[in-house]
Amino acid sequence: MAGAGMTERERDGCRELLELLQTDDLLALTDTVTSRLVQPSSRQEAINVILLYSQSAEELLKRKKVFREIIFKYLAAKGVILPPSSEKHQLVYRAKEYWCEGLNVCASEQTYTNLNIQQQEDGGTRGDQDDNKECHNLAEEFCQWYFSMLNSQNPLTGEPPQEWGPQHFSGDVILKFYYNTSEQNVEVYSGAELVSLRLLSLVKEEYLFLNPNLNAGGLKCTVSRYGLVVVAVAGTVHRSTSCLGIFEQIFGLVRCPVRDNMWKIKFVDLSIVGQNAIEPGTHTERPRIKYEQEELQEFYVSTELALIEPQKY
Repeated sequence: MAGAGMTERERDGCRELLELLQTDDLLALTDTVTSRLVQPSSRQEAINVILLYSQSAEELLKRKKVFREIIFKYLAAKGVILPPSSEKHQLVYRAKEYWCEGLNVCASEQTYTNLNIQQQEDGGTRGDQDDNKECHNLAEEFCQWYFSMLNSQNPLTGEPPQEWGPQHFSGDVILKFYYNTSEQNVEVYSGAELVSLRLLSLVKEEYLFLNPNLNAGGLKCTVSRYGLVVVAVAGTVHRSTSCLGIFEQIFGLVRCPVRDNMWKIKFVDLSIVGQNAIEPGTHTERPRIKYEQEELQEFYVSTELALIEPQKY
């Protein structure tokens, strides 16, 4: 059934949000969702048609005619205050989260909470059955947020820098930075302040731009039965208009013990390979993650051990 993917609260919220659209934009949105097969005679009819033919709240919010400013204005009216520089995907995520607060049917929360409960009950098979579809959505949103924020620190982009800092990392975070240009090197940093500063220096001082490949095998994710999330992403490294090589970055995410809906970066493994060190036949246009799902699970196993008995580096 069309529109069945929305909860009642999501549908009510989308209705209020659509009321903020100009009539011309509302009618254009109706044409898009119905392929011009329905011609509403009023604003209210247009809103009803849009809700009826939208498969989910997320699908509707991502439509071009649902402007970033409209979502921002709606959230502000509801008392949900976000930085004015927030990108549309961040606003979409927060709107979904707002509509799901206090409910057990929130898709975004399933990735973080409900999914973990299910895994404990059935011995960890839920992730296998779902093929980590929801985990992949989580990973995609996280990477969009992370790389947008990090790359905005690069002075060459001309963008206003977003709020980067140690607050996004666990206090005992570990960064392992491997880079291979003319020779192989490895650096290890611990602590939120040092890790934050080293990653920042890559884009702010060395002018690197990390372009993640979020499709075609460039992004993978897995969730442990205890709720630890491992995100692996590959992409290309640029400076201005030059492609310098490829990168692979693996994140471990843990839930913040103080704020239940906030997550911290527990570990980061970053590997950069320069053009002159890339193996012959390797293409840099769409780098792929080489790790299989089972191999990614080894990352969160080591992290879980660290949570039980922190290692010294």
